[in-house]
Amino acid sequence: MSKLQDLIRKLCPEGVEFKRLGEVCEIYTGGEPPKDTIKGNAKDVEHPYPVWANGKDVYGYSSTYKIDKDATVISSIGANTGAIYFRRAYFTPTIRLKVLVPKDNNLISKYLYYYLSTVAFVVKSSSVPNMNANEVRKLEIPLPPLEVQNEIVRILDAFTSYAAELQAELHAELQARKEQYEYYRNKLLTFDENDERVEWMMLGEVCNVKRGKRLTTKDLSPEGEYPVYHGGIEAIGKYTAYNREGNSVMIINVGASAGTIGFCNTKFWSSDGCFCFEHNSVINQKYLYFVLQTLESILKSKVRKAGIPTLDNRVVERLIIPILPIPEQKRIVSILDKFESLVNDLSEGLPAEIAAVQEQYEYYRNKLLTFKRKS
Repeated sequence: MSKLQDLIRKLCPEGVEFKRLGEVCEIYTGGEPPKDTIKGNAKDVEHPYPVWANGKDVYGYSSTYKIDKDATVISSIGANTGAIYFRRAYFTPTIRLKVLVPKDNNLISKYLYYYLSTVAFVVKSSSVPNMNANEVRKLEIPLPPLEVQNEIVRILDAFTSYAAELQAELHAELQARKEQYEYYRNKLLTFDENDERVEWMMLGEVCNVKRGKRLTTKDLSPEGEYPVYHGGIEAIGKYTAYNREGNSVMIINVGASAGTIGFCNTKFWSSDGCFCFEHNSVINQKYLYFVLQTLESILKSKVRKAGIPTLDNRVVERLIIPILPIPEQKRIVSILDKFESLVNDLSEGLPAEIAAVQEQYEYYRNKLLTFKRKS
């Protein structure tokens, strides 16, 4: 940042002027999309110009455009109110956007975007959150010389590119580990029909399928020791008692997650929103968990969609699964546990690493965009 500091010392040692957005920008409210807009990513030769709404993804493409300059857009209505995006020239904004275009060459659009990204906008609280154009016009921004603006843009563009590349690398590494885990899991759990080690049985013959008991929200307690599962593999709260032993597999049987396979290492409370399985000496629960993972797509295909999605217990009981001697089950579990642990470590660490990069970026962005006001 020494170049930027040198520029500031040379060009604006006494500070910079602050101007209201209404003085330095044309501020437009978007309108209806062009009639020939093709929604989604259907860009073609006849429809090359993007139409932007109040989200990060393109609304569609059109043969015409309303804005012919680079601009900053602000989502001004709905749950996303206050979100800031930078849009390249030749696009059409919808009515949910405020569009800011510099009036002259003293303000760089990308600098404006970066500065406004540091601002917490005033959002009117009502049934539908919204932002008034007059409030946007009143907002003051620092206006350093163009050389300073350009250098700030250069630095933040480089940091943004680095952060995006790092996130892509982290996601790619996680995806590769997931694919590796699934490959070895499927390989270890694929058996020839003539394999003498394997006995093929219906799951209901191997162990009893047990449905839990529903708790109400009032039953949940912050002081409870045991997690409660209902309709998902994330606990919905805690309870003071348990009805399932630790190291138990579960199948969600109701709601959007119906057919999803989960596993809990500790004692827990199972509601009527998930099936669990009786522990016995025939099948290792973690082995059953890995086997059921390979059958998850089949289970989800059997979910009844009418009304609330529901998985019938008879579907689960009739699943045909391979039963191996317990020592062989444990050997497979030992191998797959290591792979799953690696994937889980990456999955848990990934958001934290991405958040750390984002926090670092925001720190330097805010530092770069903090100026002394010229008296």
